[in-house]
Formats: sequence, structure tokens, C-alpha cells
Amino acid sequence: MNSKNQTINLLVATYIEPEHVEEIRKVDERLNVIYEPTLIPAPRFVGDHSGHPLTRSPEEEQRWLELLAEADILLDFDKTHKKDLPELAPRVRWVQSTSTGIGQFVHDNQYDKRMPNTVFTVAGVHGRPLAEFTIMALLMHYKLAGVMAIQKHDKCFDRYAGTDAEGRTMAILGLGRNGTAVAKMARGIGMRVLGMDLIAKPEVVDRFYKREELDEMLSEAEVLVIAMPGTPLTKNMVGARELALLKKGAYLVNLARGSIVDEAAMIVALQSGQLSGAALDVFQQEPLPTDSPFWDMPNVILSPHAASISDRENGRIVELFCDNLRHYLNDKPLRNVLNTELLY
Repeated sequence: MNSKNQTINLLVATYIEPEHVEEIRKVDERLNVIYEPTLIPAPRFVGDHSGHPLTRSPEEEQRWLELLAEADILLDFDKTHKKDLPELAPRVRWVQSTSTGIGQFVHDNQYDKRMPNTVFTVAGVHGRPLAEFTIMALLMHYKLAGVMAIQKHDKCFDRYAGTDAEGRTMAILGLGRNGTAVAKMARGIGMRVLGMDLIAKPEVVDRFYKREELDEMLSEAEVLVIAMPGTPLTKNMVGARELALLKKGAYLVNLARGSIVDEAAMIVALQSGQLSGAALDVFQQEPLPTDSPFWDMPNVILSPHAASISDRENGRIVELFCDNLRHYLNDKPLRNVLNTELLY
């Protein structure tokens, strides 16, 4: 696939720090690494790969189109040309994403059909931050962090009893990289972990359930973690019926996509006490509308789809990318390849 003397044009289509660009350049002398940060959206914060809105001058746009036309590899999708990327970058044979949940994005833009000779790889570096967010939220709930904050504000010193995570049962929907990371951390603090996935992964959890056994798994759960991709198959997978199967007072964490959980049913469950609380990183509509009931629920932690982001993210992505580059240049299978049929 790759001639030893062939120059390969690698276009960095997202902001990364200059030192990381140099790491990429050191991988192989065949790489012509092109990084022109003035032509890509500037990050709003560390680890941001969407960036501020960008307007290029006609000359800058022409330059960017020329770079796309010659690119063989892209580090991230071009956010400024989502619709016409296949036509503008006909030579691209591999796109390494900076995100993990790209399946629906690729499907919606028909990249799998319009770029049939292109491989897409996901980042797969967000499992640890998401696992830490899950355990943080759960322990804040169990240890009554909200009560602590109120009492500090009121200068009140009334003692109370929280509860423990040890021995409690967590059920995880989706045992990919993120779900597996959550399972490992939850087991590390003594929780019993159940899991369901389309692909059997019994070694990851204390008990594995098939899709048709979902009801049985939910009936045992004191904590439910959503960690599966948002696809047509998973839309509204957790609704009023499924929430009613959980143990009374269960806690819900959604790390995946807002489309998976029926938000109206979740609000009812939170108001009735069927759910004692929730930690939500994703929503059916983002940004979350200001009139959403979630804003006024003290038992709900809200994160603006940021639980996976770390100030160490770019280093982790580049480390993965460099390893994948070595695989690519030596005709070896790439890591974290997107399955364009299952969309993850």
C-alpha cells in the first residue's frame, strides 16, 4: 500500500500544540506534515476540536482547498467542509478522528459510501476521563456533596449519614472503550458490575447480558450507566418502562448520547423518586435549553458534553495517531477502526 519512497501528505485539520506536530513529523521521513493553524478554527479551550467560528479570506480558502486536494491522511475531519469533504479531498485514504462517537456523523454525511476507499479511526482516548466523571458523580451523590455545600454556605454543622458504593450493583449499557473503563473503575471501588453489549465481553464485568436479557439486568441495577453509541438501534432505548425496572432510587449516568434516554420519562422518574439522581453529560438538544427542568433539579449534575475532555487529551490523541501512523506506513491493521455498519 505504501511505497518506501513515496511522500505522504498528512494534513492536520484541527488545532494541536506545536510540540505535538513535531512528534508526528518524527514518525517517518516519508511524511509531509502540513499544519497551518491560521487556516483552522482556533480552540475555545484546551482539548477543543470544534473551535471558534472561522472565516477565511479568499486567498486563505484557496490555500486550504489546495491542501485538502493533495492530502493523503487527515488528522481529524475538516469542520469547515463537512458536506463536500469527499469531493474536496479525493486522495484521502485515512481520517483519524479526535472524537470517539463519530459513527452517526460519518453515516449522516455518507462518508462510508462517498469515500469507499477511506478508513476512519476513532480517538478512543476518552474512557478514563469519562470513568472518573462517573465515579465522581456517584460518590458525590452517595456522600451527599450537595448537603455539604449547603451546610458550608449556611455555616451549619449538623451531622448526617451518607451511603457507600461498595457492594452496590452497577449496570452498564455498552462495553466499548468507555464502558469498559467505567466497569474497571467501578469494580476497583468494590461495586458489582453488570454489562450489556452487542458483542460478548464477559471478561469485562461480573456478569454479561445479551440484548434480549436487558430487562433482567435492569431489574438488578442500583446504578445505570449509558455508554453506548447513539445510532438508530439505540434511539430511546431507555424509556419509562426500562426506568421502572431499575431498583427504587437508582442513579443514572449518561455519558453517550441524549437520544438514547427518553428525557421526559427520565424527568418523571427523577420527580417521583424512582431515580434518586442523575449525572448527565449529553442531552437530546444541545446546548440544553434554558427552560429545561434539569436546571432546577438539585439531584441532577449537568455537564455541557465536556466530561470526556481533558487538558491531556491532545497528547493522548497524538500518541495514538503516531502509533497508527507506524501501522499505516508498514501496512499493518490500524487501531480503533470505525465499523461503518454498526457505527462504532
